[in-house]
Amino acid sequence: MNTQQKKNRQLILIVFAMTLIPFLIAVLFKVKPELLQGQTNYGRLIVPPITTEAAELSGFDTFSRDNIQELSAHWLIVNVLPQQGCNEVCLDALHKTKQIQLMLNKDLPRTRRVALLLGNTDPKLAEAWWKDEKALLRVKPAPSFLNKLKGIRPEGFPDGALLLMDPLRNLMMQYDPGFDPYKVKSDLTHLLKISQIG
Repeated sequence: MNTQQKKNRQLILIVFAMTLIPFLIAVLFKVKPELLQGQTNYGRLIVPPITTEAAELSGFDTFSRDNIQELSAHWLIVNVLPQQGCNEVCLDALHKTKQIQLMLNKDLPRTRRVALLLGNTDPKLAEAWWKDEKALLRVKPAPSFLNKLKGIRPEGFPDGALLLMDPLRNLMMQYDPGFDPYKVKSDLTHLLKISQIG
């Protein structure tokens, strides 16, 4: 076999391989479609978003009742407090959301932090959880709001869970306990950048 024949054979094999590779990639994506879904956010999207009403949240204490209007037209970073008490995981989540808001810099005024109390919490006991918090709004949900939360997590929310709510009061993203504040900040910055509201 001369050199030219060897070159021709190699060329045929290369052309065959070039036509085979896209086919194999297509088969791989068919078998594992999750490989096509790029990571665009770190939290889990609530699909479809859950729409809530202003009347479904009420102030837990005097400060929150006097400033409940702050919930309107802002992006809300919602710490879910499902128990009567606030354990270390819960306190850590409250601290993280404070850091997230501070990291937003110029976008900070577009957001509000909210502690959503699901349990029958004693107001005197709760004061210790946020003694250094000046702007944290504490709210209690109406039964209709609780039903909407069950639609997101029928098993209930664990201590330290986090929700993001848009200025139109749509619950639209959730995070598990132990969330990374930098990743939440990244998601929130992206949402604030593309948002025409709030």
